[in-house]
Amino acid sequence: MIRAKDVRVIGDTGEQLGIMPTSEALKLAQEREVDLVEVAPTAQPPVCRLLDYGKFKYEQAKKEREAHKRQATVSLRQVRLRPKTGRHDLEFKTALMEKLLDKGNKVKVLVLFRGREISHAQLGKELLDNIADALAEKANVERPAAMEGRSMSMILSPRPASKPKKEKTEEAADAQDENP
Repeated sequence: MIRAKDVRVIGDTGEQLGIMPTSEALKLAQEREVDLVEVAPTAQPPVCRLLDYGKFKYEQAKKEREAHKRQATVSLRQVRLRPKTGRHDLEFKTALMEKLLDKGNKVKVLVLFRGREISHAQLGKELLDNIADALAEKANVERPAAMEGRSMSMILSPRPASKPKKEKTEEAADAQDENP
């Protein structure tokens, strides 16, 4: 599949074997019972490696799986309230939301309206605003309060953890630069 006339060949242990015609590089790969893989097609001449392609693909898939494991998954958790939720229950739910935010989850806060409660949507808005104010240190309001049918919702996302130690050391370094 390599269309270039000449290629730069790198051995299976990483050593440079030099620039050679593609046909000669293919013969060398057959002698060593490995594959000739083009790794940098845009270079002049293109760079090819002698390696076991199946093993190479396996190693790449393994690295990809490891990277996927380390990747933080953010899920959207939902907390439901009613406009007439009591003060203590509201404090409990706010503490629950704080824990969810600390774990790195986004939180969707729903205020459900039943029957004639829908005519007092301002109560739900005030409730969501109070929650946003209570969690201002831990969360950003990703989507402000909005009506969705017979419910009002708001989405909170966790604030990135601030690192004051770095800022202090950078300020100290700046102060030392200014005062020689």
